Amino acid sequence: MTAPLVVVGDALLDVDLCGDVDRLAPDGPVPVIDHPTERFRPGGAALAAILSSRHHPGPIRFVTMLGGSSGRRVARLLEDAGVEVCDLGAGGSTPTKTRIVGGGQRVARVDRGGIRGGPTHPEHLRAACDDAAAVVASDYGGGLLADAPVRAMLTRRGAAPLVWDPHPRGTIPLRRTTLVSPNLAEARAFAPVPPTEDSDGLHAALWAGSSLVDRWSVDAVAVTMGGDGVLLCDRSGTPLVCTTRALDRGVDTCGAGDVFAVAVASALAAGGLLREAVDTATAAATAFVAEGGVSRTPGLPTPSAPAATRGGRVVATSGCFDLLHVGHVRFLESARRLGDHLVVLLNSDTSVTALKGPGRPLQHERDRADILASLGFVDEVIIFDEATPSRALAELRPQVFAKGGDYDRATLPEAAVVESWGGIVVTVPFHTGHSTTRLIEEARAHD
Repeated sequence: MTAPLVVVGDALLDVDLCGDVDRLAPDGPVPVIDHPTERFRPGGAALAAILSSRHHPGPIRFVTMLGGSSGRRVARLLEDAGVEVCDLGAGGSTPTKTRIVGGGQRVARVDRGGIRGGPTHPEHLRAACDDAAAVVASDYGGGLLADAPVRAMLTRRGAAPLVWDPHPRGTIPLRRTTLVSPNLAEARAFAPVPPTEDSDGLHAALWAGSSLVDRWSVDAVAVTMGGDGVLLCDRSGTPLVCTTRALDRGVDTCGAGDVFAVAVASALAAGGLLREAVDTATAAATAFVAEGGVSRTPGLPTPSAPAATRGGRVVATSGCFDLLHVGHVRFLESARRLGDHLVVLLNSDTSVTALKGPGRPLQHERDRADILASLGFVDEVIIFDEATPSRALAELRPQVFAKGGDYDRATLPEAAVVESWGGIVVTVPFHTGHSTTRLIEEARAHD
């Protein structure tokens, strides 16, 4: 059995209070939010624990301090997602951050609670890390990773790689940490950049990363630079730059840093070299953002962005796109002409296998998503796990749902879903002579 990936850090409870807005309050120029609904999700390091299951094939164990009713809710959410929770105990209550959203726009945030002091039972951490394949220290400035007994036990974790995701209000990483992963703003704050080196983000990342390797006495520092990729500085003296594919401006990057940290840890746990692990994690974080980020993560019931924020008329289509051929390209190009923003809902690997049988897909879902996203007329790719895209469509709410001409309304169970909010279902000409199945059969015949 694969050893567990252990995430150690400060838990939060995130709450989305969402409702409609169509008027201002008579007693002041503030929006009135009608019929709000509450959505609860693990936040802080607890989010990193949830996201770990996307990358690590073994158990996920989360070590944290939980307190009060908010802490109990976080524990239930994690356990429902299959994460093992090790509560070190705490005074006070787990911090709660409530985001108030009206008409798809954030109006305010209300923060409550807070942990008092250090963990009640720090000794539980040692047993939690004894069989770890890798450890992620996810610092959200709550004090757990600054606790002396906790730091001592992490030092005695054995041979497991340690990846440290820092926080501006957190503590410094342990000496000999395998990798520290600050974002560019954090790296600048930890190692102020001289004016001569501050000409652009890459120079600043190189200066800060190289400085922090020595200042913190760690093996390596990976500075995440958003759309500019990741810069890795280690003791070899030659930096590595891992670039990312272009993403739309305004996409939700919440959780991307967590994905990077846990993906690096998982790759190292599997025996990967550090530079290979950083490249793998860069691709994983980019794919996570491109797929919709936290809003598309199973177990996290966060509403996706309203279709209107994507700009103009939103057109959606769906499919496996296992081997992209000219028929697909012509179809997608035609679908894009129907509106201003084309979203491809892509069947996940699990969904393709259920539909097509063993041996399919031929390409991993992230590879298929990357190929689609590289087409100039595809604006967004969202991966879904179900047999049909009905749930994804209900969250996206496009104005148009397009399929190839070999479909009709009777063979599209999702048609009723689209029409429920006034959307329309259309077909575009089907280009005969092009079929993924036929291509596979012909390739096998020529083997």
